[in-house]
Amino acid sequence: MTTTRFDDGPELRFDDDDDNEPSIPTNDVAATRDFHEVDVWSDSFWGEDAPQREVVFRQLREHAPVTWQKPIETSVVPDPNDPGFWAVVKHEHITEVSHNSDVFVSSYGVMFDLLPAMFLEMAMSFLAMDNPQHDKIRKLVSVSFTPKQIKKIDDDIAMRARRIVSAVADREEIDFVADISKHLPIEMFGDMFGIPEDRRAEVAHAADEIVAWADPELLAGRDPIAVQSDAGMAIHALAEELIAERKHEPQNDLLTNLVQAEVDGESLTDFEIGAVMTLMAVAATDTTRHTSSFAVKALTDFPEQRAWLWEDFDARINGSIEEFLRWGSVVVTFRRTAVSEYELGGQQILPGDKVVMMYGSGNWDREVFTDPDKFDLSRSPNPHVTFGGGGVHFCLGNQLAKSMMRSLFRELHQQMPNFVAGEPKLMRTNFMRGVLSMPFYPNTGAK
Repeated sequence: MTTTRFDDGPELRFDDDDDNEPSIPTNDVAATRDFHEVDVWSDSFWGEDAPQREVVFRQLREHAPVTWQKPIETSVVPDPNDPGFWAVVKHEHITEVSHNSDVFVSSYGVMFDLLPAMFLEMAMSFLAMDNPQHDKIRKLVSVSFTPKQIKKIDDDIAMRARRIVSAVADREEIDFVADISKHLPIEMFGDMFGIPEDRRAEVAHAADEIVAWADPELLAGRDPIAVQSDAGMAIHALAEELIAERKHEPQNDLLTNLVQAEVDGESLTDFEIGAVMTLMAVAATDTTRHTSSFAVKALTDFPEQRAWLWEDFDARINGSIEEFLRWGSVVVTFRRTAVSEYELGGQQILPGDKVVMMYGSGNWDREVFTDPDKFDLSRSPNPHVTFGGGGVHFCLGNQLAKSMMRSLFRELHQQMPNFVAGEPKLMRTNFMRGVLSMPFYPNTGAK
């Protein structure tokens, strides 16, 4: 067992018999259900990339859109009593689950695994909360992510994007992830929280470790719980340092706002603020980095789409970003837990059932998207579920992500319009569709 105590936070314990764990609803039916013959639970399924998984998802969307599946094959915290989960693959059902947060709750976790409650509090903040606690913390953070606030920092985003792209524009070959796509989100996250420049790489590494748990290559034989907890505690340790500084010397940043904020006369604890910082370290860096990487690969593979965008960049980039997001579908799944009976897609969901939304499948739903396997930058409307299917957990940072991609692709258009992206090395997890590395030729093309 690993035990850690934060200065003002509760004890963090990772073991199999924690008496402090919340009581999860149960039912006697789950263990007796028949598992569907089409597999979306095994390591072999999640080891495939999106196009291969789409073959299975399409079959389910057309014939069995809500299916009872075996427990996920490889778990961070194996549960011998796990009865399985409902796989939700259609756009309309993903949206339905997302909008019914009183039935499908997040406080038991959003991954396949039933992770320890204290890890959820430490690393996921309001993402793994329900109301009223969810609204309390989200409202404090949301003031920094309104369209008005993002517009105020657009010039800074543009300046940083220009410098990042310029630094490698004359090179013959680079790694797009290491040299371009990871830098802008890390810098903007660091600016918003006032993280010193020499500590930002440390936070970025910890954020990567938190989502490495399901990729065997990233884990490299390490214990996934130890990797996640060590990474979360590293960000909390830095947060404690910075919070103490802000209490004595306030700055013009989100961290100071959180330190000074009050809701109904209550302030956030240092632990709660550290949890927000941990969540945002992951959320603020991954979506933009991976979506941008998949987008440059698509612009290489579909040159007619690149030509169309380049012809009138300013008028077409906003709609193109929506297709970047749909095409990449970086966040693969999120789970909810049912706390009351509900009929979904003809299936009776019972309290305690895990319900997993398959976002990549929803973004290829042929009842919603015409020719979904076509990369179409002029697609309109484009109601993708990349940022969630709506509801209280709709991605808070979606406007920031779009602003960063807008500036980044403007610089790619202006400084290296003839770039060629090579074959990406992919992250293999059931939560994040990510690009670990990708050869990239700024101007001369592949050799």
